[in-house]
Amino acid sequence: MSARRSGPAIRTRTPGELRRSRRPRAHSCWDHLYAAPLWPLHGANLGTLARTCDAVGACLTVPRFPWVPEALARGNTLRRPLCTHWTGDPLGWLARRRESGARIVGVELADEAVRLADLAPARQPTVLVLGHEQHGIPPEALDLLDACVEIPMVGTGSSLNVAVAGSLALYKLAGLV
Repeated sequence: MSARRSGPAIRTRTPGELRRSRRPRAHSCWDHLYAAPLWPLHGANLGTLARTCDAVGACLTVPRFPWVPEALARGNTLRRPLCTHWTGDPLGWLARRRESGARIVGVELADEAVRLADLAPARQPTVLVLGHEQHGIPPEALDLLDACVEIPMVGTGSSLNVAVAGSLALYKLAGLV
């Protein structure tokens, strides 16, 4: 007869254990990985993406649309400031990042796209460009990309929302999956 366990087979970590194993404060700009939803449509997705940026140590780059600061404030459940870069000119910002040596990777359905599973972790400063949720990355920005990544799907939809697509690709670029 086997001995019975006196508790659950899986023990979850306590909030205190989690706090001790993670950074004690928000990270500063590491200039390594950027999530760039430069043509956002839905504010809720920006808040979700901001939390993912914190989780993987990435910065968030967003346009100076009047509604974006409120969307980030509402979505930031961390209660700590996020590493946020603001741009009024998405194409100019991308061009400057590329000129500084950053690799520019877009999440887009394209013939040249690599599957998410084949995307290598970022080994240099990398910008992950996320397009408009209905129209994708504008044609004039496609020329600024060094690579495209595609997230395979078996359902009937053509794409995921910006927060989900960005989160999947950020975790892969950060080398955490």
